[in-house]
Amino acid sequence: MTASEIRTKAIKGLIVVVVAIVVLAAGYLYAALSWSFSKGDRVGYVQKFSEKGWVCKTWEGELQMQPVPGAIPERFLFSVRDKAVVTKINSSLGKKISLTYEQHKGIPTTCFGETQYFIVDVRTVE
Repeated sequence: MTASEIRTKAIKGLIVVVVAIVVLAAGYLYAALSWSFSKGDRVGYVQKFSEKGWVCKTWEGELQMQPVPGAIPERFLFSVRDKAVVTKINSSLGKKISLTYEQHKGIPTTCFGETQYFIVDVRTVE
């Protein structure tokens, strides 16, 4: 085998490895964003809701929940990816709402949201 044949085989092998890594990373990201670890509802008042980020703009919010009258309120941090849900939340600010969420664990970057809780639906309670 000549040096150029060895170099060609090494480059082809490197390309195969790089393509395999990209395909595996894309598959992992698809699975992390598609399958939810848990689903549920949280009820309360939206304290903060804003679009954040330098490059990857995401909508991040904070829901103040009061489980029992007189108890210390809990905070629920959440992210929103759907523009229709953003509009619903913005139109219901100041009202008691129920947020339906899906928890996605293992998302490798904050480009998709800063939290692992993604809001999929909003209902006004009051």
